Amino acid sequence: MYRRTIIAGAFVLGAAPALAKTAPLPRPRLIALDPGHGGSDPGALGLGGTQEKNVVMAVARELQKQLLVQNRFRVTLTRSTDTLVPLRERVARAQDAKADLFLSLHADSHPEPHIRGASVYTLSEQATDREAAALAQRENGGVTRAQVSPGVAQTLVSMTQRGTVNASNRLATTVVQSFGRSGIRLLPHSHREAGFAVLTAPDIPAVLVELGYLSNPHDEKLLTVPQHQVALARALRGSIETYFGAAVSPATTPAPSRKA
Repeated sequence: MYRRTIIAGAFVLGAAPALAKTAPLPRPRLIALDPGHGGSDPGALGLGGTQEKNVVMAVARELQKQLLVQNRFRVTLTRSTDTLVPLRERVARAQDAKADLFLSLHADSHPEPHIRGASVYTLSEQATDREAAALAQRENGGVTRAQVSPGVAQTLVSMTQRGTVNASNRLATTVVQSFGRSGIRLLPHSHREAGFAVLTAPDIPAVLVELGYLSNPHDEKLLTVPQHQVALARALRGSIETYFGAAVSPATTPAPSRKA
């Protein structure tokens, strides 16, 4: 026979089981996407007139859309319109938003038009090679090397203390691997280092991704094709999910594109 108990006007049969506590859902990670250049600064120009600022914005928008699909991530853009945002302001916006990752997207040019392929850069006081140093100088715009170097050294000390250097290198590795698996052409020695002013947030793992070379006719054509932009965004999304240890759902991941 059940024992009847009256508690605060409620009729209870026997002892009421304790309610299980529901674990809080993990906070969606905030990804800061930085489409390079903008406004009066078109960035690199392709032989066919393609402007870097438009290519990287298209890829950033597609990546934003893909990241938001399953509510695992939140996304903030350092610029959402065709405006020129100073490099330091881009870093500040990501820090103010308390971003968990920072990806700066670019599409470079090269004096030798046969050079093509994507590459990934992390922050370093010393560039891995002259090409990386030249790229950093171009991307840093009006910020001189003398102005950047002391800040980079100071930032690297802080980043090392926080573990951000290792985290940035790990992110760069996942991007290179994801591009490779997706059939996206890469430069030799795909992960390089240089003193990029836009990568100087000491508390946010950050990489600068060069999606290809607009100075190469084949890369320029690919970078303007929506399907290739989707493939680039898909590979970047995969690298972000790998970085955070999130499994990629087969239902939402189309087959990788073949190498162009």
